Amino acid sequence: MSGPPAVTLHVPEDAESEEQEPSPCSEGAMHSSFRQLIQEQSSLAEAEAAAALELEMRAQGREPPEPWPERGEEHGGFSAATLRVLASMPSRTIGRSRGAIIAQYCNRTARLRQRGGRPSLRQLGLHPDADPAAGTLQEKRSLLAKELLGLSPGQRGRLLRAVPLSLAEKRSLRRELSEQSGSPQDSAQHQAPFSPCKYHLILGCRSLWYGLLSLCPNARPWHGALKRISGRFGSSVLSYFLFLERLLAFNIILFLPLLGFVVALQAAHPPSPAPSPTPFTGLEILTGAGYFTHSLLYYGYYSNTSLPSQPPYALPLAYALTTGACFVLTCVLLLCSMARAFGESYRLGGPAGDAAIKVFCAWDFKVVRRRWAQLQADNIRTQLKELLAEQRSRSGSRSRCRHVAVRLLAWLLALGTVLGCALAVHHVSEHMHAVQQAAGGGRQREAAQLALPLAVTLLSTAVPHVYNALAAWEKHESPVLEVYVAVCRNLLLKSVLLGLLCYQWLSRGGVCSAEACWETCVGQELFRFVVMDLLFALLDTLFGELLWRLLLEKRLKRKQRPEFDIARNVLELIYGQTLTWLGILFSPLLPAVQMLKLLLLFYIKKSSLVQNCQAPSKPWQASHMSTVFLTLLFFPSFLGTAVFCCYAVWSAKPSAACGPFRGSKSIYESGKGWLRSLESSQPALSWFAWIPQHLLESAAFLFLASGALLAVIYFNIQVVKGQRRVIRLLREQIAKEGEDKVFLIQRLHSVYEQDKRRS
Repeated sequence: MSGPPAVTLHVPEDAESEEQEPSPCSEGAMHSSFRQLIQEQSSLAEAEAAAALELEMRAQGREPPEPWPERGEEHGGFSAATLRVLASMPSRTIGRSRGAIIAQYCNRTARLRQRGGRPSLRQLGLHPDADPAAGTLQEKRSLLAKELLGLSPGQRGRLLRAVPLSLAEKRSLRRELSEQSGSPQDSAQHQAPFSPCKYHLILGCRSLWYGLLSLCPNARPWHGALKRISGRFGSSVLSYFLFLERLLAFNIILFLPLLGFVVALQAAHPPSPAPSPTPFTGLEILTGAGYFTHSLLYYGYYSNTSLPSQPPYALPLAYALTTGACFVLTCVLLLCSMARAFGESYRLGGPAGDAAIKVFCAWDFKVVRRRWAQLQADNIRTQLKELLAEQRSRSGSRSRCRHVAVRLLAWLLALGTVLGCALAVHHVSEHMHAVQQAAGGGRQREAAQLALPLAVTLLSTAVPHVYNALAAWEKHESPVLEVYVAVCRNLLLKSVLLGLLCYQWLSRGGVCSAEACWETCVGQELFRFVVMDLLFALLDTLFGELLWRLLLEKRLKRKQRPEFDIARNVLELIYGQTLTWLGILFSPLLPAVQMLKLLLLFYIKKSSLVQNCQAPSKPWQASHMSTVFLTLLFFPSFLGTAVFCCYAVWSAKPSAACGPFRGSKSIYESGKGWLRSLESSQPALSWFAWIPQHLLESAAFLFLASGALLAVIYFNIQVVKGQRRVIRLLREQIAKEGEDKVFLIQRLHSVYEQDKRRS
């Protein structure tokens, strides 16, 4: 092809007089030139696709069906100069490999959209950039209704949410579509899965439910409360309540199998030598002993015989399998929650992009009530403060060498505090064990059992305040870093204390006499720890928030209020949940106690937060806090609990006088014996005895399962890396396409200058 001539972008001229020459800012010249370029560029895309097809066929050794037309100065209907200008645009200089990646991603996205069957808003004529001469509004609405009738209800709802219409028009259109889709003719035509009566019944029930929710906002109290907390205190404080809500869901899922397969059946068939009941004195609510000792709350009450049914229901086997299934279910739920949290915390846009979206795109609150609109406005304002504070902390955070010595000394003091607390708990435990072995029964003995939980809970509640003083001395510039440091120190303290207690419980059965049921004693200890943790949380809320706020306002005459300590409160939740997981094997009803505790904590903490606390003085965005909390809940909390329970199942010897596994070497050996007896009595269930032999005791199975898990993790990491690369390339392409306008304006200006010099 010969050399390209001068640029032939056509700019309209006025031949009447030289004074009326077209200006570079003339709208007609600009629009006509841009329209021509856009039309030529769209046709050029087809030419490029044909060229790519030709290259692919030649690479495969095949001849293309038609050669490219040689048209001298013209190629594909465009002048060589125009092709050269378009090829020089910034968006077309991304390189062959990057262009192939972006094209593959866009083609896959287009195929997914076509597979979904969702019509385009431009085709329906409802897009703001659509041609106004495409038809009247009534014609566009009828076309939209016709397209919506052919879609599924889910696709119909998604498209209606995307259509730029008012809420009243969307309601009217949805009502009209429901009437048309509910008619017998339309049902026969579109093969609707419901008859008209059933469809109208479903719509009526749904409308009644939404009406009840709108009339009774207390029917879903947590939704509105979380919205208010987010709007007033930000996402950092909201992360605590969301974590509490998640823990409540975990305990509900954990409690239902234990209730259905173990507790309810044992309650329906109590043990034959029924223990003599102890009178209720009220102290049992704190100690867990006395009246509660011989009840469904603890391990020692459950029998080691089969319940009368057909076939016989082996309660020891059900006890072991249900507890193991609860742990496996909790592990799966935790892993799924962590994966979802990692996906949500991986944001496609940076803080600058989030701030721009909040400023320019969040004005539509998508609600019709003034109160909810104001709440949404407060929420957006708080999020903007957090985004700006995060950008400010990133730009102004610097590592200062003179702070290294202070922080090193603070960490040494924190580690020394942990060591001192561990020694204190060890001495208190040894002293209480000696006292319990020498003392007799009675209420004084039960009250003395509260000494160890009282000491441990007091230390785990008071020492975090010392860590807060160390953090104020360190003066962290980033509030996120301050929260992470506090979480690490509190987690180290609670992990050491719980590890020491678990060792003592497994070595000597807790604070228990030699002839008593040690599993019941461990269950009572854990019950006391859970109750004491709740009491100290309430006392800390009273003295640390209410009285401190009254002191600041009434005595010191300050308007400042205390801030909500996120790290300490979250670690208290993780500590309480760890106690619950530790006690599942020894107290099947302990998840129910934890559920009541979480419900009480939610309402008390919410009320104290609104009445006594202020918003964080340094706003910060807690985009990754839920991921961090779930990771800490999984490791070391859940994994440490799993190790403790596995040792109790495989190695610890059960009590000889109580419980469903009495008289056996271990719980695992007892379960294997029940499986062998089940295999001999029920030959059809012989495959059930194959599980422990070939799965639990097989090193090859554990090796293969670990390898498969690592492979899945590796593939997910590679997929995330690929998605990050595509996102990075798309960002660069969007930036270059934004530069295309400047490039074309400069070209148009140069063409105008050339025409001006010629004239």
